[in-house]
Amino acid sequence: MTNNIRRAILLSTAAALCAAAAAHAETYPSRPIKWIVPYLAGTAPDTTVRITGDALSKILGQPVVIENRGGVAGNIGAQLAAKAPADGYTWVYSGSPMATNMRMYRNPGFDVMKDFVHVGGISQSDSVIVVSPDSGITSVKQLVERLRANPGKLAYASGGVGTPSHLGAELLLSATKSQALHVPYKGASESTNAVAGKQVDFALALVGPALPHIQGGKLTPLAVLSPKRNARLEQVPTLAEAGVPNVSVVSFGGLAVPKGTPAPVVKKVQDALAQALAMPDVRTKLEASGSTVHPSSPEVFARSLKEEIGLTEKLMKAASIEAQ
Repeated sequence: MTNNIRRAILLSTAAALCAAAAAHAETYPSRPIKWIVPYLAGTAPDTTVRITGDALSKILGQPVVIENRGGVAGNIGAQLAAKAPADGYTWVYSGSPMATNMRMYRNPGFDVMKDFVHVGGISQSDSVIVVSPDSGITSVKQLVERLRANPGKLAYASGGVGTPSHLGAELLLSATKSQALHVPYKGASESTNAVAGKQVDFALALVGPALPHIQGGKLTPLAVLSPKRNARLEQVPTLAEAGVPNVSVVSFGGLAVPKGTPAPVVKKVQDALAQALAMPDVRTKLEASGSTVHPSSPEVFARSLKEEIGLTEKLMKAASIEAQ
């Protein structure tokens, strides 16, 4: 076979594939879409996806079915999404925990930068240090004093190994030269409930799952781990204001599809996502849940994930955390 003939065949095949992708995009979506949430129901990502998914269902004209696949800090759901057909009918809530897991786990079972096409960012969530009201602790200073007086005896909950709640707590302990026992749970809602139920002494909870407990008097917020105060917890100081600078943990998330999903389909999902996040009622609901709406382009979102991987390396080194 001559080079000219080979080139002609390749060009013809490429043209056929492009035509097929374009035809697929014209009819997409023609059936329900599955959106995998790699975390438990009731967590901040789950709430975010349900609010956004409802708007996307109306925009795209097909049901967006939420499927919670929690476990191993989000690895199980991410693995399922990475292996799904690249046809646009399987989405996954991607974000900082998936990037963190690239370093927290020796074999997470997926590559956040290679196995997905990241459609765009959706929101950011702050973390807040919470304790039980019965603990008698009302400030970060008091918490640190108790930790130092009882090295390794107090316990803190996290949403799983490598989650922002885990890394943030270890950074807090490192910065304050204190110790505590780590008790990982399957998600943010479970870890938050553990503090409210007095099974552990404190946690770095996402604002969304913690907010109802705080408003109901079942949790006492001590500080938020963000550069500025959270709009839903305006009376709660930042950790820097509470006397512990240079410890900031912000979780972010968005939408991704399996690698190989046709570009025209990705573009259609991207446009729909941008339209949904521009809706006033969607923004109001997301912000009421404790999140901050933070749309971003595929390029910016992918870059944020890559930066998160590098940041995780630094955090693990600073907190002396070994990969699982």
